[in-house]
Amino acid sequence: MTSIGYFLSAEQYSPKELVDQARRAEAAGFDRLWISDHFHPWNDEQGESAFVWGVIGALSEVTSLPVSTAVTCPTIRIHPAILAQAAATAAVQLDGRFVFGVGSGEALNEHILGDPWPSPGVRLEMLEEAVELIRLLHTGNVISHHGLHYEVQEARIYTLPEQPVPIYVSGFGPQSAELAGRIGDGYCLTMADADLVKTFRAAGGGDKPVQGGMKVSWDRETDAGIDAAHRLWANDMLPGQLAQTLPRPQDFEDAMSLVPRESMTESITCGPDVDKHVAQARSYLDADIDEVYVQQIGPDKEGFFAAWEKDVLPQLR
Repeated sequence: MTSIGYFLSAEQYSPKELVDQARRAEAAGFDRLWISDHFHPWNDEQGESAFVWGVIGALSEVTSLPVSTAVTCPTIRIHPAILAQAAATAAVQLDGRFVFGVGSGEALNEHILGDPWPSPGVRLEMLEEAVELIRLLHTGNVISHHGLHYEVQEARIYTLPEQPVPIYVSGFGPQSAELAGRIGDGYCLTMADADLVKTFRAAGGGDKPVQGGMKVSWDRETDAGIDAAHRLWANDMLPGQLAQTLPRPQDFEDAMSLVPRESMTESITCGPDVDKHVAQARSYLDADIDEVYVQQIGPDKEGFFAAWEKDVLPQLR
């Protein structure tokens, strides 16, 4: 069944703005919420980066929509045992409507305590062990774990939801999509890539849910929408592994200067054209993605929510 959610960008909006957008999204007819989990924004223009677990607590008091983190890195900056407790609490606050989205992270957020930034293979190995440890702790038993990367001694989580917290694994290449299929309760990605979805499903994902995030820059003036997308999110257009390896927002700003303004429209719908907004979302559904989450980049939230409620969501359903 088609499910269209709203993507709360914690890199771009303050905690109170995120709570307000969650209210608006539910009122406009969106089905679910995604929320990003960063220590830094991608660049200083975005300008925010709240602690996601505090925001999730606030969301639980103002919305009845399910919430997923998109995504948390449970390997370096915060120990997986602490995140197991955080995720369990979030699930209790949201009456079980919480999905813990996890991924192997970016140097941008994970280098801050001076830890080395591992190679991709080691990061996936750490992610697999972290997910295993979180699931053990979510049993409510007393856990001692002596792993390759993590040590836990006689730890027990007391505040637990009635059902285990679903853990969805993100991945942007075949190796991580395969890992998601093998260990995840679902899969997260930020592109309409049917091949990656097939890799996930063939590796054990089967008919488990796939979540996909997309960005739009709704504005009454197309040029203004393009300007906002380029100023705030040109980092999305950087090639290769730059998103995983650049350590500072300033480094992303420097690299963004190489991204042509006109290239933003290749992956982000800019302006008020309803058909283009519908087509972008449909490209995700056509890639066999079950839940599509849309983020509004530009400042006109009123216009975005009105247009999607009246003209876009009805066509997608």
